[in-house]
Amino acid sequence: MNSDGDTCYIIEYIIQIKKWRDAEIMSVVVALFPLIILIMMGYGFKRIEFLTDEFWRGAEKLNYMILFPILLFNSLAYIKFEVVALMKVLLALLIIIVLSSLMLWVMKVIFNIPVARFGVYVQSQIRFNTYIGLSITSLLFGTQGMQIFAMMIAFAIPLVNVISILSFTQAQQLKPQQIFISIIKNPLIGGCIVGIIFNLMQGSLFSGVEQVLKFLASMSLPLGLISVGAALQFAQLKQDYARLLMNTLGRLIVMPSVAYLICSLLGLSHFETMILVVFFSLPTASAAYILTRYLKGDSQLMASVISLQTLGFAFTFPILIFLIS
Repeated sequence: MNSDGDTCYIIEYIIQIKKWRDAEIMSVVVALFPLIILIMMGYGFKRIEFLTDEFWRGAEKLNYMILFPILLFNSLAYIKFEVVALMKVLLALLIIIVLSSLMLWVMKVIFNIPVARFGVYVQSQIRFNTYIGLSITSLLFGTQGMQIFAMMIAFAIPLVNVISILSFTQAQQLKPQQIFISIIKNPLIGGCIVGIIFNLMQGSLFSGVEQVLKFLASMSLPLGLISVGAALQFAQLKQDYARLLMNTLGRLIVMPSVAYLICSLLGLSHFETMILVVFFSLPTASAAYILTRYLKGDSQLMASVISLQTLGFAFTFPILIFLIS
């Protein structure tokens, strides 16, 4: 009798686990669906020339300079900062970014990688698509997850920008003041800083102004995702297939695996680990193409990396979430 009872209990437990897993997978699919549709819309609009190139340039500028900084401000201005509680999260973030960057620099020396291409490799592993990240985080983890992600963005953007610029240093001989100016001028960093200062000062705004900011912030992610789709370029994929595949696998599989390992070693909670794994499973940001072109790197390779990673993300992300949930 006891044996039969134990067997029934085990079977029931397995069934419950399967139901929970199925629910987790469905939640990921539901979260990814609107993102994929918006990205596909942007890609379709650009391919059929439904909208002009001037529109896409203006949309990207509007989002990058105004809408997305407002979204970051809203995410940070009214939350209760728990810096001590997030110290482990930020430490894990720092370790993963610095460790992966150092490994890439070692590989640069060993394989004598040209600077123009090396900058692409660095950005493809440490830069992240904030539009996709915030959308996924808000849908999967709610307000709390989005606030943690916003804090991570505030911490990571300056660090990632410095490392990305340094990866092109030999070719451009950039001076420290140039790096500092480029960071200060970054509107995303500005939005984070203003939001944090406003929060610490316990500031308040006229309710009408708050509503305007909320409306503007709500425009950012949909427009950003459509712009991501419009920026996809697949024409060069066949020419650099091996490099593209290695960069994509490194970003979408190796980086989140390293993140999971570091989180386990630091003893982070399951919730914090999930957010960090999501962070490092994101495809490279479209802004990496702009920086690469500005610093005279291999911009065509960068565009192809961004496109393939964005496409691959739709397949690798559900699998990663299934494995760690």
